[in-house]
Amino acid sequence: MTSDLPVLLAAVSILSALHLALQAKRVGWSRMKHKIMPPTVTGPPEFERTFRAHQNSVEMYSVFLVVLWISGIFCSEVLASLGGLLYVVGREMYFTGYIRESKKRLPGFYLAVCALLFLTVTATIGIIQAFLNKYLNTRLL
Repeated sequence: MTSDLPVLLAAVSILSALHLALQAKRVGWSRMKHKIMPPTVTGPPEFERTFRAHQNSVEMYSVFLVVLWISGIFCSEVLASLGGLLYVVGREMYFTGYIRESKKRLPGFYLAVCALLFLTVTATIGIIQAFLNKYLNTRLL
């Protein structure tokens, strides 16, 4: 094994996958608490908020992984990993806030969106810089 493997990106990816799995487990616990059998997705408001919070996380997960890895490979692994950690923290804040009350999801939502924007911008800058370097023999930064 070489030292240039993207260890930080891999660690953040595993952490985020475990976090998503824990959210799924919490949906299962909510199902048991409220006696809601699959495939039913409606029930008491607390269950519906728990279910939606997890679904929202699942819906954004592929976007997160794409920008995390592109940012880490083309820009900076350390910066991308920090952005990834902020995203995971934001998703946890979003999830726990949403379970309590819909409006309480907003601080986590804003943190996760800011992390995604940061990762998207750094990924884009990295791609542009790599393109200019490879095809035009020019450096932007």
